[in-house]
Amino acid sequence: MRTSLRGTKNIVRRVGAAALAAALLTGLTMPTASAAPARPDLQRTMQEFVDAGFGGMQVRVRDERGEWTGSAGSRELGGTAKPPTNGHFRVGSTTKNFTATLVLQLVAEGRIGLDTPVAGFLPQFGLDSRITVRMLLQHTSGLFNHTGQYNPDGTVTPGIPWAGKEWVDLRFHTYRPEELVRLAVSKSPVFEPGARWDYSNTNYVVARLLVEKLTGRPFAEELDRRILRPLKLRDTLSPGAWPGMPQPYAHAYYQYDDGGQRKTIDVTHQNPSWISSAGDMISTTKDLQTYFSALQSGKLLPAWLMTEMRKTHPGSASLYGFYGLGQFSQDLGPGCGIVLNHNGSNNGYGALMYSTPDGSKTLTGSITAGDPENDPVPSYPAALDKLVKKVFCGK
Repeated sequence: MRTSLRGTKNIVRRVGAAALAAALLTGLTMPTASAAPARPDLQRTMQEFVDAGFGGMQVRVRDERGEWTGSAGSRELGGTAKPPTNGHFRVGSTTKNFTATLVLQLVAEGRIGLDTPVAGFLPQFGLDSRITVRMLLQHTSGLFNHTGQYNPDGTVTPGIPWAGKEWVDLRFHTYRPEELVRLAVSKSPVFEPGARWDYSNTNYVVARLLVEKLTGRPFAEELDRRILRPLKLRDTLSPGAWPGMPQPYAHAYYQYDDGGQRKTIDVTHQNPSWISSAGDMISTTKDLQTYFSALQSGKLLPAWLMTEMRKTHPGSASLYGFYGLGQFSQDLGPGCGIVLNHNGSNNGYGALMYSTPDGSKTLTGSITAGDPENDPVPSYPAALDKLVKKVFCGK
């Protein structure tokens, strides 16, 4: 869930740690009469992810050539079927973009201001009175990360279990959002509010509770009412504590040490309440495409709030660019321009979501963990850069 430059390395290592042995098979969903022609360049690039050690991948691209979908690898350990191109997956921190959009819709309605302190709305947590809505959405609040805080000296202050055998044993445990926030505020702040930038999942759990306070409705209900139903995102949900996965899907696997033995288990079904609205959502490449295109083209927020959403913090550099309010802005260089994105990872799944600023060109995808003998960590940044530039630069 952590996507700073340091955190990106940890995300990728977690995907690698969850690797599974799988046949490296490619597959292509052939276009219908109204779809884009075959894209062998994109198919080859997907296969490079699989060859690097990922188990399976599905990608959806919409550009001036039309819409294309493809998949590579395997949908299940030891199987031969490729991942479905309409498959459901856990989107991880891509959830944060939905949460930010929901909060900003309330700002647009005058329910709260971007620079309004949030402590008065949630007095039960004793939040620092200087923490504002903007600080939550941009990760400048200084709140301890409830999934564990990465310290400047390289150490980690533990939070709730999210990795290893401890997480495996607790993967069906239910956490309440209030519980996660109370854990975070029981720890010392990482810095003074607004002093710098540091990615903290807790910010987006507080944002969830703020939405519920302002609307008087559960977060999932408000998300459905404001975003999912209007955009007809029928395959997207905020599952709460539900551990299931709608079909179809590619399976997710996780590797961990148990008493000195390396084990691999299927974690497709897991309770995502440990990450809450910072990373619990399930979606498809089609729904992510529809949503992110609608957002960037101005269908969900007024222009002035889109401008605020795209203002990035100079201290937030990462593999994905610089962080604004719930999304990254990445300059791909001359001839390519700016892309907006918020990727994510969950134990076993990874998600990709990119768009041009006008919403006309999009890239969405899902990756599952793969071959335990072939660690994808070293290859991931270059493979991702190549895929993104093929789509948005024509390279």
